[in-house]
Amino acid sequence: MLGGLRATMQRLFTPPARLLLRLGVSPDAVTIAGTVVVVVLALTLLPTGHVLLGGVLIGLFALADSMDGVMARLSGRTGPWGAFLDSTLDRISDGAVFAGITLWFVLHPDLPYDTWGIVASLACLVLGSVVPYARARAESVGATAAVGIAERTDRLVVALVAVAFTQVGLPLLVTVIALTLLAAASLVTVVQRVSTVRRQLAATPAPHAPTDRPDPEA
Repeated sequence: MLGGLRATMQRLFTPPARLLLRLGVSPDAVTIAGTVVVVVLALTLLPTGHVLLGGVLIGLFALADSMDGVMARLSGRTGPWGAFLDSTLDRISDGAVFAGITLWFVLHPDLPYDTWGIVASLACLVLGSVVPYARARAESVGATAAVGIAERTDRLVVALVAVAFTQVGLPLLVTVIALTLLAAASLVTVVQRVSTVRRQLAATPAPHAPTDRPDPEA
């Protein structure tokens, strides 16, 4: 949904990316620093009710997430390590954002629809982790699952905008409904990816494999 915006941001980030490379900053350093900043913002500003400031700042860093990728391409350092690090730290950032939103509801029981909000934000947290896992697991078994209606940037933008705007008059009911729809969209995306992988594997003769199925997370 936001592919055009991401392409625009990548063009905008090219000059500062070149500057950082000239200063000796590595893409990995940018990835790690961005994750640390997002986690700190999400777990301090959102739970304490500073949702507008938190939403704006986290949103800016989320849009800047492509900076490390631009730097890697410019420096010729693209490779599996950078992709692995970026994807892993993205899960940490996403978890911190939705944990911060959940804590906002938990720590402010005077908010209307607080129980509904807690359930919806927790559902976003859990399902948002399953969405990228399904794609990664699909690739590990020789399939592809780059489908779905709720990709990472879309989920973050919807959640942050809905939460942040409550501080400037958006009814909390609208925010809770937005989080609920976001959780539902994440669930649909998981189902889409599972169905896609199932069709691909069913059409491909499976090689002989051990009967046990080792846990990929072990």
